[in-house]
Amino acid sequence: MKKVLIAIDYNPVSEKVAQKGYELAQNLNAEVCLLHVLDDVGFYGTQYPTFMGYDGYSGMGPDLDVAMEMKNIAEEFMNSAKKHLNDQQVKTHITEGPTAKTILSYAEEWGASLLVMGTHSHSVLEKLFLGTVAEKILEKTKIPVYLVPVKEKAN
Repeated sequence: MKKVLIAIDYNPVSEKVAQKGYELAQNLNAEVCLLHVLDDVGFYGTQYPTFMGYDGYSGMGPDLDVAMEMKNIAEEFMNSAKKHLNDQQVKTHITEGPTAKTILSYAEEWGASLLVMGTHSHSVLEKLFLGTVAEKILEKTKIPVYLVPVKEKAN
């Protein structure tokens, strides 16, 4: 295990995921990369024509300013996450696409020997219709996955 890829997002539980993944990588004397996926950035600023009598959006195509702003926010987030780990050797990578597929693709490209991610809580209905990123990755991965449980304990 020489390369540990840690997938994080904007959920506050990512702090725990990054910390646990980093600690594991340190114990393995492995290289670390924090990964953040922007899922379909073009949709963040998409403007739609009038529909169902609603004309809140006009024009066509993605708003490139919004997409660029989302990338800038992601860069700021990743720089902050790296600084939090206090290790200049930690690499960061931001990419775009469907989350699970993109994580798997980058893990292969980077040569990750272990993938670390959290197990976010989702409603039963959301899991039924959408599945979870973790489930999709576990179904398709060729490398080991270390899942960090992040659900708060019930009192």
